[in-house]
Amino acid sequence: MAQSEMPIFTRTFDFLTWLLPITNRFPTAHRHTFTKRLLDAAFDLREQLEAANRRKGKERLEYLAKADESLDKIRTYLRLAAGWEWLSRGQYQHVANMTTEIGRLLGGWKKVTQ
Repeated sequence: MAQSEMPIFTRTFDFLTWLLPITNRFPTAHRHTFTKRLLDAAFDLREQLEAANRRKGKERLEYLAKADESLDKIRTYLRLAAGWEWLSRGQYQHVANMTTEIGRLLGGWKKVTQ
């Protein structure tokens, strides 16, 4: 299936498009630590999904598992940002919905691949 046809690629693109400008509002003191880790995990997620799309079988499952790990990291970092009030309640709800949908799509892809 072509990347452009798979909803997970659209959703992760939308997620990155939303996340990048939001992180510019995080405290400057944490841009090279916390913000970098969050963005690295987000870009890793996207890259792992793209790598999985180019593979089959067991190798694809390995990349999907890595993507799942990156998504877990992202969720943790976003919970921390919300707890520190770097995200408003509405922003956190929105991004939580986005990551939940990406997680559902990822889980479905893993199930179909197995």
